[in-house]
Amino acid sequence: MATATEYGLGPQNFPRGWFIIGASDSLAEKPQALRFFGRDFALYRGASGQPVLLDAYCVHMGTHIALSDSAVIVQSGRQIEGDSIRCPYHGWRYGPDGAVDDIPYHDGPLPKSASIRSYPVRDVMGCLMMWFDPDGAEPEYPPPFLTEWDDPQWMRWQLQDLGEISIHGIEILDNMADARHLLPTHGADCHYFENEFRDHILIQRQGGTIELYGSAFHTITWYTGPGVLFSRQEFGETLIYELIANVPVEDGVSKVWHGTLVQASNNPPTEADREYWAETDAGALHAFSADFAIWRAKRPAIGVMQLPTDGPFDHVRRWYGQFYAEPGSVASIRASLNGAVADTGLPAPSAERRAVEAQAGVLRLE
Repeated sequence: MATATEYGLGPQNFPRGWFIIGASDSLAEKPQALRFFGRDFALYRGASGQPVLLDAYCVHMGTHIALSDSAVIVQSGRQIEGDSIRCPYHGWRYGPDGAVDDIPYHDGPLPKSASIRSYPVRDVMGCLMMWFDPDGAEPEYPPPFLTEWDDPQWMRWQLQDLGEISIHGIEILDNMADARHLLPTHGADCHYFENEFRDHILIQRQGGTIELYGSAFHTITWYTGPGVLFSRQEFGETLIYELIANVPVEDGVSKVWHGTLVQASNNPPTEADREYWAETDAGALHAFSADFAIWRAKRPAIGVMQLPTDGPFDHVRRWYGQFYAEPGSVASIRASLNGAVADTGLPAPSAERRAVEAQAGVLRLE
Protein backbone atom coordinates (compact mmCIF):
# COMPACT_ATOMS: atom_id res chain seq x y z
CA MET A 1 0.00 0.00 0.00
CA ALA A 2 1.27 3.49 -0.85
CA THR A 3 -0.19 6.91 -0.05
CA ALA A 4 -0.92 10.05 -2.02
CA THR A 5 2.22 11.71 -0.65
CA GLU A 6 4.40 8.83 -1.86
CA TYR A 7 2.99 9.21 -5.38
CA GLY A 8 3.76 12.93 -5.29
CA LEU A 9 0.10 13.94 -5.16
CA GLY A 10 -1.11 16.77 -3.04
CA PRO A 11 -1.52 18.92 -1.18
CA GLN A 12 -4.65 16.89 -0.30
CA ASN A 13 -4.61 13.22 0.70
CA PHE A 14 -7.87 12.48 -1.14
CA PRO A 15 -9.23 13.59 -4.53
CA ARG A 16 -12.24 15.74 -5.30
CA GLY A 17 -14.95 14.40 -7.56
CA TRP A 18 -18.07 12.23 -7.79
CA PHE A 19 -17.77 8.77 -6.24
CA ILE A 20 -20.11 5.80 -5.87
CA ILE A 21 -20.74 4.95 -2.21
CA GLY A 22 -23.50 2.35 -2.53
CA ALA A 23 -26.47 0.97 -4.41
CA SER A 24 -29.67 3.01 -4.40
CA ASP A 25 -31.81 0.04 -3.39
CA SER A 26 -29.57 -0.73 -0.39
CA LEU A 27 -30.74 2.40 1.42
CA ALA A 28 -34.02 1.62 3.14
CA GLU A 29 -35.49 2.82 6.44
CA LYS A 30 -32.40 2.62 8.63
CA PRO A 31 -29.39 4.91 8.32
CA GLN A 32 -26.10 3.40 7.19
CA ALA A 33 -22.66 3.89 8.68
CA LEU A 34 -20.05 4.34 5.94
CA ARG A 35 -16.32 5.00 5.89
CA PHE A 36 -14.60 6.62 2.94
CA PHE A 37 -11.84 9.24 2.54
CA GLY A 38 -10.48 8.29 5.95
CA ARG A 39 -13.61 9.59 7.68
CA ASP A 40 -16.95 8.29 8.94
CA PHE A 41 -20.34 9.16 7.45
CA ALA A 42 -24.01 8.67 8.23
CA LEU A 43 -26.19 8.01 5.18
CA TYR A 44 -29.99 7.90 5.26
CA ARG A 45 -33.02 8.52 3.06
CA GLY A 46 -35.37 11.21 4.26
CA ALA A 47 -39.16 11.29 3.96
CA SER A 48 -38.84 13.17 0.66
CA GLY A 49 -37.01 10.18 -0.78
CA GLN A 50 -33.76 12.08 -1.17
CA PRO A 51 -30.57 10.54 0.23
CA VAL A 52 -28.73 12.57 2.87
CA LEU A 53 -25.04 12.19 3.75
CA LEU A 54 -23.60 13.75 6.90
CA ASP A 55 -20.44 13.50 8.93
CA ALA A 56 -21.10 10.70 11.39
CA TYR A 57 -20.48 12.19 14.82
CA CYS A 58 -22.82 14.36 16.87
CA VAL A 59 -20.94 17.42 18.12
CA HIS A 60 -22.65 17.18 21.53
CA MET A 61 -20.78 14.14 22.87
CA GLY A 62 -19.30 12.47 19.81
CA THR A 63 -21.94 9.79 19.24
CA HIS A 64 -22.03 8.06 15.86
CA ILE A 65 -25.54 8.86 14.69
CA ALA A 66 -25.88 5.80 12.42
CA LEU A 67 -24.38 3.02 14.54
CA SER A 68 -26.94 2.37 17.27
CA ASP A 69 -29.31 -0.58 17.07
CA SER A 70 -30.21 -0.65 20.75
CA ALA A 71 -31.46 2.90 21.40
CA VAL A 72 -35.24 3.07 21.79
CA ILE A 73 -35.49 5.96 19.32
CA VAL A 74 -33.91 3.68 16.70
CA GLN A 75 -35.86 0.52 17.56
CA SER A 76 -39.15 2.39 17.47
CA GLY A 77 -38.45 3.87 14.02
CA ARG A 78 -38.44 7.46 15.30
CA GLN A 79 -34.85 8.39 14.48
CA ILE A 80 -35.60 9.89 11.07
CA GLU A 81 -38.10 12.76 11.08
CA GLY A 82 -38.89 14.21 7.68
CA ASP A 83 -35.50 14.74 6.09
CA SER A 84 -33.77 15.15 9.48
CA ILE A 85 -32.14 12.60 11.76
CA ARG A 86 -31.81 12.42 15.55
CA CYS A 87 -28.74 11.39 17.46
CA PRO A 88 -29.57 8.14 19.30
CA TYR A 89 -27.90 9.33 22.52
CA HIS A 90 -29.66 12.60 23.47
CA GLY A 91 -31.97 13.18 20.51
CA TRP A 92 -30.27 16.20 18.96
CA ARG A 93 -31.75 16.52 15.50
CA TYR A 94 -29.74 17.36 12.38
CA GLY A 95 -31.28 18.61 9.16
CA PRO A 96 -30.10 17.52 5.71
CA ASP A 97 -27.83 20.59 5.65
CA GLY A 98 -26.06 19.35 8.79
CA ALA A 99 -27.40 22.09 11.07
CA VAL A 100 -28.96 21.22 14.43
CA ASP A 101 -32.66 22.08 14.09
CA ASP A 102 -33.97 20.73 17.41
CA ILE A 103 -32.71 19.80 20.87
CA PRO A 104 -35.65 18.16 22.69
CA TYR A 105 -34.75 19.40 26.20
CA HIS A 106 -33.57 22.90 25.21
CA ASP A 107 -35.87 25.88 24.48
CA GLY A 108 -33.21 28.52 23.90
CA PRO A 109 -31.31 29.48 20.76
CA LEU A 110 -29.67 26.54 19.04
CA PRO A 111 -25.86 26.65 19.00
CA LYS A 112 -24.62 27.59 15.55
CA SER A 113 -21.37 25.76 16.20
CA ALA A 114 -23.28 22.49 16.54
CA SER A 115 -23.49 21.89 12.78
CA ILE A 116 -21.87 18.90 11.11
CA ARG A 117 -20.84 18.75 7.47
CA SER A 118 -23.34 17.72 4.81
CA TYR A 119 -22.23 16.33 1.44
CA PRO A 120 -23.94 16.43 -1.97
CA VAL A 121 -25.31 12.96 -2.78
CA ARG A 122 -27.46 11.87 -5.73
CA ASP A 123 -29.38 8.81 -6.93
CA VAL A 124 -27.90 8.10 -10.38
CA MET A 125 -28.48 4.92 -12.40
CA GLY A 126 -29.12 2.73 -9.38
CA CYS A 127 -26.08 4.16 -7.63
CA LEU A 128 -25.64 6.59 -4.76
CA MET A 129 -23.01 9.11 -5.85
CA MET A 130 -21.45 11.63 -3.47
CA TRP A 131 -19.40 14.71 -4.30
CA PHE A 132 -16.29 14.88 -2.16
CA ASP A 133 -14.06 17.92 -1.94
CA PRO A 134 -11.55 18.15 0.93
CA ASP A 135 -12.14 21.90 1.05
CA GLY A 136 -15.92 21.59 1.09
CA ALA A 137 -16.45 23.23 -2.32
CA GLU A 138 -19.64 22.57 -4.29
CA PRO A 139 -19.66 20.20 -7.31
CA GLU A 140 -17.80 21.46 -10.36
CA TYR A 141 -19.79 19.28 -12.77
CA PRO A 142 -22.87 17.02 -12.61
CA PRO A 143 -22.60 13.32 -11.77
CA PRO A 144 -22.04 11.18 -14.89
CA PHE A 145 -25.11 9.66 -16.53
CA LEU A 146 -25.90 7.43 -19.52
CA THR A 147 -29.14 8.20 -21.37
CA GLU A 148 -29.39 4.49 -22.22
CA TRP A 149 -30.32 3.93 -18.57
CA ASP A 150 -33.77 5.33 -19.37
CA ASP A 151 -34.17 3.31 -22.60
CA PRO A 152 -36.37 0.22 -21.95
CA GLN A 153 -34.37 -1.82 -24.48
CA TRP A 154 -31.28 -1.58 -22.25
CA MET A 155 -31.08 -4.07 -19.38
CA ARG A 156 -29.85 -2.34 -16.24
CA TRP A 157 -27.06 -3.42 -13.94
CA GLN A 158 -27.42 -4.48 -10.36
CA LEU A 159 -24.47 -2.68 -8.80
CA GLN A 160 -21.85 -5.18 -7.64
CA ASP A 161 -19.73 -4.44 -4.57
CA LEU A 162 -16.29 -5.98 -5.20
CA GLY A 163 -14.94 -5.01 -1.79
CA GLU A 164 -11.77 -3.23 -0.76
CA ILE A 165 -8.30 -3.57 -2.19
CA SER A 166 -5.01 -2.18 -0.90
CA ILE A 167 -4.17 -0.16 -3.99
CA HIS A 168 -4.23 3.56 -4.62
CA GLY A 169 -6.65 4.94 -7.19
CA ILE A 170 -3.77 6.26 -9.30
CA GLU A 171 -2.76 2.69 -10.14
CA ILE A 172 -6.32 1.73 -11.03
CA LEU A 173 -6.36 4.59 -13.53
CA ASP A 174 -3.00 3.52 -14.97
CA ASN A 175 -5.05 1.05 -17.04
CA MET A 176 -6.31 3.97 -19.11
CA ALA A 177 -2.83 4.41 -20.60
CA ASP A 178 -1.88 0.76 -20.69
CA ALA A 179 -2.40 -0.81 -24.11
CA ARG A 180 0.37 -3.31 -23.43
CA HIS A 181 -1.45 -5.23 -20.69
CA LEU A 182 -4.47 -5.97 -22.86
CA LEU A 183 -3.07 -9.03 -24.64
CA PRO A 184 -1.31 -10.85 -21.75
CA THR A 185 -3.94 -10.00 -19.14
CA HIS A 186 -7.18 -10.03 -21.16
CA GLY A 187 -6.34 -11.80 -24.41
CA ALA A 188 -7.17 -8.64 -26.35
CA ASP A 189 -4.88 -7.99 -29.33
CA CYS A 190 -4.84 -4.21 -29.57
CA HIS A 191 -4.69 -2.78 -33.13
CA TYR A 192 -5.16 0.90 -32.32
CA PHE A 193 -5.02 3.00 -29.16
CA GLU A 194 -5.42 6.62 -28.12
CA ASN A 195 -5.97 8.74 -25.03
CA GLU A 196 -7.68 12.11 -25.02
CA PHE A 197 -7.80 14.61 -22.18
CA ARG A 198 -10.73 17.02 -21.81
CA ASP A 199 -10.44 18.90 -18.52
CA HIS A 200 -11.99 16.52 -15.93
CA ILE A 201 -12.63 13.82 -18.57
CA LEU A 202 -10.08 11.15 -19.55
CA ILE A 203 -10.87 9.09 -22.67
CA GLN A 204 -9.40 5.87 -24.02
CA ARG A 205 -10.13 4.53 -27.50
CA GLN A 206 -8.88 1.08 -28.43
CA GLY A 207 -9.80 -1.90 -30.54
CA GLY A 208 -8.65 -5.15 -32.08
CA THR A 209 -9.66 -8.74 -31.39
CA ILE A 210 -10.42 -10.54 -28.13
CA GLU A 211 -10.10 -14.23 -27.29
CA LEU A 212 -12.95 -14.26 -24.75
CA TYR A 213 -15.56 -13.46 -27.40
CA GLY A 214 -13.70 -14.69 -30.49
CA SER A 215 -14.48 -11.50 -32.36
CA ALA A 216 -13.45 -7.95 -33.12
CA PHE A 217 -13.56 -5.77 -30.03
CA HIS A 218 -13.88 -1.97 -29.91
CA THR A 219 -14.16 0.21 -26.80
CA ILE A 220 -14.58 3.86 -25.95
CA THR A 221 -13.84 4.24 -22.26
CA TRP A 222 -13.87 7.37 -20.16
CA TYR A 223 -13.49 8.58 -16.60
CA THR A 224 -15.59 11.50 -15.42
CA GLY A 225 -13.32 12.68 -12.64
CA PRO A 226 -11.14 10.21 -10.76
CA GLY A 227 -13.78 7.75 -9.58
CA VAL A 228 -16.34 6.71 -12.23
CA LEU A 229 -15.56 4.89 -15.49
CA PHE A 230 -17.95 4.00 -18.31
CA SER A 231 -16.84 1.81 -21.21
CA ARG A 232 -18.87 1.40 -24.40
CA GLN A 233 -17.95 -2.01 -25.83
CA GLU A 234 -18.78 -3.63 -29.16
CA PHE A 235 -18.07 -7.31 -29.86
CA GLY A 236 -19.94 -9.47 -32.36
CA GLU A 237 -23.56 -8.37 -32.28
CA THR A 238 -23.31 -7.22 -28.68
CA LEU A 239 -23.25 -3.66 -27.38
CA ILE A 240 -22.75 -2.97 -23.68
CA TYR A 241 -21.66 -0.30 -21.24
CA GLU A 242 -19.45 -1.41 -18.39
CA LEU A 243 -19.27 0.53 -15.15
CA ILE A 244 -16.13 0.38 -13.03
CA ALA A 245 -15.90 2.72 -10.07
CA ASN A 246 -13.43 3.24 -7.28
CA VAL A 247 -13.62 5.29 -4.10
CA PRO A 248 -10.87 5.82 -1.51
CA VAL A 249 -11.58 4.21 1.85
CA GLU A 250 -8.25 5.16 3.39
CA ASP A 251 -5.23 6.76 1.76
CA GLY A 252 -4.02 3.83 -0.36
CA VAL A 253 -7.09 1.61 0.05
CA SER A 254 -9.89 1.60 -2.54
CA LYS A 255 -13.39 0.16 -2.71
CA VAL A 256 -14.46 -1.00 -6.16
CA TRP A 257 -17.87 -1.32 -7.85
CA HIS A 258 -18.91 -2.96 -11.11
CA GLY A 259 -21.91 -3.30 -13.39
CA THR A 260 -22.97 -3.77 -17.02
CA LEU A 261 -25.76 -2.17 -19.05
CA VAL A 262 -26.60 -4.45 -21.99
CA GLN A 263 -28.69 -3.70 -25.08
CA ALA A 264 -31.38 -6.32 -25.60
CA SER A 265 -32.34 -7.72 -28.99
CA ASN A 266 -36.01 -7.10 -28.19
CA ASN A 267 -38.01 -4.23 -26.76
CA PRO A 268 -39.12 -5.00 -24.13
CA PRO A 269 -36.39 -7.53 -23.28
CA THR A 270 -37.39 -11.19 -23.25
CA GLU A 271 -36.32 -13.88 -20.81
CA ALA A 272 -33.71 -14.95 -23.37
CA ASP A 273 -32.39 -11.37 -23.41
CA ARG A 274 -32.13 -11.37 -19.63
CA GLU A 275 -30.27 -14.66 -19.68
CA TYR A 276 -27.86 -13.16 -22.21
CA TRP A 277 -27.40 -10.12 -19.98
CA ALA A 278 -26.43 -12.42 -17.10
CA GLU A 279 -23.95 -14.25 -19.33
CA THR A 280 -22.47 -11.01 -20.65
CA ASP A 281 -22.27 -9.47 -17.20
CA ALA A 282 -20.42 -12.53 -15.91
CA GLY A 283 -17.99 -12.31 -18.84
CA ALA A 284 -17.26 -8.64 -18.21
CA LEU A 285 -16.73 -9.28 -14.51
CA HIS A 286 -14.44 -12.22 -15.31
CA ALA A 287 -12.33 -10.00 -17.56
CA PHE A 288 -12.11 -7.28 -14.92
CA SER A 289 -11.23 -9.82 -12.24
CA ALA A 290 -7.92 -10.42 -14.04
CA ASP A 291 -6.94 -6.82 -13.29
CA PHE A 292 -8.25 -7.14 -9.75
CA ALA A 293 -6.15 -10.24 -9.07
CA ILE A 294 -3.00 -8.55 -10.38
CA TRP A 295 -3.62 -5.45 -8.28
CA ARG A 296 -3.94 -7.58 -5.16
CA ALA A 297 -0.57 -9.22 -5.76
CA LYS A 298 1.58 -6.30 -6.93
CA ARG A 299 3.70 -3.86 -5.00
CA PRO A 300 3.08 -0.13 -5.51
CA ALA A 301 4.50 1.36 -8.71
CA ILE A 302 5.48 4.74 -7.30
CA GLY A 303 7.20 5.34 -10.62
CA VAL A 304 6.73 3.49 -13.92
CA MET A 305 9.87 2.22 -15.70
CA GLN A 306 8.67 3.85 -18.88
CA LEU A 307 9.62 2.33 -22.23
CA PRO A 308 9.26 4.29 -25.49
CA THR A 309 6.44 1.99 -26.62
CA ASP A 310 4.53 2.09 -23.34
CA GLY A 311 1.37 4.14 -23.17
CA PRO A 312 1.28 7.72 -21.80
CA PHE A 313 1.35 6.83 -18.09
CA ASP A 314 2.88 10.20 -17.26
CA HIS A 315 -0.01 12.06 -18.89
CA VAL A 316 -2.62 10.00 -17.08
CA ARG A 317 -0.94 10.44 -13.71
CA ARG A 318 -0.64 14.20 -14.22
CA TRP A 319 -4.33 14.32 -15.19
CA TYR A 320 -5.21 12.34 -12.05
CA GLY A 321 -3.13 14.73 -9.96
CA GLN A 322 -5.41 17.68 -10.77
CA PHE A 323 -7.98 16.28 -8.34
CA TYR A 324 -5.48 16.60 -5.47
CA ALA A 325 -4.03 19.94 -6.52
CA GLU A 326 -4.79 23.41 -5.21
CA PRO A 327 -7.90 24.68 -7.06
CA GLY A 328 -5.94 27.60 -8.45
CA SER A 329 -3.54 25.31 -10.31
CA VAL A 330 -6.13 23.04 -11.93
CA ALA A 331 -6.67 25.19 -15.04
CA SER A 332 -2.97 25.17 -15.91
CA ILE A 333 -2.75 21.38 -15.43
CA ARG A 334 -5.69 20.90 -17.77
CA ALA A 335 -4.32 23.32 -20.35
CA SER A 336 -1.01 21.44 -20.42
CA LEU A 337 -2.76 18.10 -21.09
CA ASN A 338 -5.91 18.74 -23.12
CA GLY A 339 -5.92 17.00 -26.49
CA ALA A 340 -5.27 13.56 -27.94
CA VAL A 341 -2.16 11.47 -27.25
CA ALA A 342 -1.46 8.36 -29.34
CA ASP A 343 0.46 5.33 -28.10
CA THR A 344 3.90 5.54 -29.71
CA GLY A 345 3.73 1.94 -30.95
CA LEU A 346 0.13 1.80 -32.14
CA PRO A 347 -1.91 3.81 -34.66
CA ALA A 348 -4.69 6.13 -33.63
CA PRO A 349 -8.34 5.22 -34.34
CA SER A 350 -9.45 5.36 -37.97
CA ALA A 351 -11.88 7.92 -39.33
CA GLU A 352 -14.47 5.13 -39.47
CA ARG A 353 -14.13 4.42 -35.74
CA ARG A 354 -14.35 8.13 -34.94
CA ALA A 355 -17.54 8.32 -36.99
CA VAL A 356 -19.04 5.50 -34.92
CA GLU A 357 -18.30 7.46 -31.76
CA ALA A 358 -19.82 10.64 -33.19
CA GLN A 359 -22.95 8.91 -34.48
CA ALA A 360 -23.50 7.07 -31.23
CA GLY A 361 -23.17 10.29 -29.28
CA VAL A 362 -21.29 8.24 -26.73
CA LEU A 363 -19.40 11.09 -25.09
CA ARG A 364 -22.33 13.25 -24.08
CA LEU A 365 -20.24 15.21 -21.65
CA GLU A 366 -21.49 18.09 -19.56
